[in-house]
Amino acid sequence: MTVQPDTEVTREPTPPQEGTRTSLALLVIMIGVLMAAVDTTIVVLALPELERSLHVSLSGVIWVIIGYLLVITLLATQVGRLGDMFGRVRMYEAGFVVFIVGSALCALANSEATIIGFRILQGVGGALITANSGAVIADTFPPERRGRAYGFNAVGWSVGAILGILLGGVIITYVSWRWIFWINVPAGIVAFVLALRVLRDRGQRHRQSLDPLGMVTLGLGLFGLLWAMTKLATTSFSASVLGFLVGGIVLLAVFVVVERTRRAPMVNLSLFAIPTMSPTMLASLFQALANFAVLFLVIMYLQGVRDYSPLDASLILVPGYLVSGFVGPIGGRLSDRFGPVWPATVGLGIQVLALIIYANLGLTTPLWVVAAAAVVNGIGGGAFFPANTTAVMKAAPSSQFGVASGMLRTFANVGMVFSFAVSILVAGRSIPHREAFAIFVGTTHLTHHLAGTFTHGLHAAFYASIAFMVVAAALSATRVLRRRAPATADPASFRAP
Repeated sequence: MTVQPDTEVTREPTPPQEGTRTSLALLVIMIGVLMAAVDTTIVVLALPELERSLHVSLSGVIWVIIGYLLVITLLATQVGRLGDMFGRVRMYEAGFVVFIVGSALCALANSEATIIGFRILQGVGGALITANSGAVIADTFPPERRGRAYGFNAVGWSVGAILGILLGGVIITYVSWRWIFWINVPAGIVAFVLALRVLRDRGQRHRQSLDPLGMVTLGLGLFGLLWAMTKLATTSFSASVLGFLVGGIVLLAVFVVVERTRRAPMVNLSLFAIPTMSPTMLASLFQALANFAVLFLVIMYLQGVRDYSPLDASLILVPGYLVSGFVGPIGGRLSDRFGPVWPATVGLGIQVLALIIYANLGLTTPLWVVAAAAVVNGIGGGAFFPANTTAVMKAAPSSQFGVASGMLRTFANVGMVFSFAVSILVAGRSIPHREAFAIFVGTTHLTHHLAGTFTHGLHAAFYASIAFMVVAAALSATRVLRRRAPATADPASFRAP
């Protein structure tokens, strides 16, 4: 498959109302990100109620989260490619429709199979929204203003995470877990109507091909590894677990071979010929691997070790999300002014500091220390996310905005889906697997004599996160050297194989 060379999109002179339209466009995109963030944090708080209400098994509960993330991971590059083909705004708007339908069905679920299946459908909508949002911003804003736009997009995530925590605690405590999905319906309808009225497709469309074979091999490979890891969280090592583990590794190797031979691969390897693309994508993966589990780890420390309620435990973390929302636009402006490398790298270093604080929590640590660590982590995340996204979109040819945005989401989601499982395995080494897993999903509480032991397990998980975050920071820092290297090719020459 040959992609047309990158061409500059001619922009009409900006009329007076154009500034208002772009501001409204950014607001619509922020609403989409906000909805995705709400759905991430709010479902975490609902896991105990889901388990009891629908009689979901312990191993099934984790797939309510992982299944959603896994389908976004598999579809991110493909729906981004659909955006390049049929219009990024059109695919973004379609995402709202699917997300609304999936949310309503989740609210009506009556069994383990239906809640997991409908969450997967909801993930399809989430993939259409998240994979195309970065490309829509890149089409809407000129390069010198994209960092600021991505910064405000990070605000949408932070506000959504806060709303998820607050609404989740209130809804689960006083109403019903089903309403955590029902609230997506009116919000999604409002966002969809605004998108129809405000967003316009500005990017050129290019013929692309999908990669179903790559998607299947990657999906089965990741599923095999994740299934083995979730089984290890509740059972001992067995031949079945070994089979899923080996099978997953083999299928991931097959995926790499397939991608090298496909005319239109799921992971466009030609983009990695751009000097800064590889460290940027890998920094996103390791940052997500390190940081996505932090919410779970801290909530389990507060609930399991300190015996706080889900709502009280979540409220302690709200300041971190508030600060992250405030820092996001600042990080975006810094990346516009000084380039994205330093804001992203410094942000990762700040998150390492937050993880070190978390790794030293004890049985009687003052709660202000927990809140302070959340604030430090929020500062780091607010600096990293807009800068790293800006780095990808600045490096990618405009004809590949959708693919590049989808690939960034894929790498981040691969880190996210493994972050939760790795944390459970590492922390669960200290106490019996089934009890550790039950604590993580909130279906049981620690007895006093196990609290200290489990705290040591949490420390081990945080130290693992520190190692992953240091790798992310090192990868981000290497872009300084790569940026100084002389260019070897015109960006227009980067095409799909």
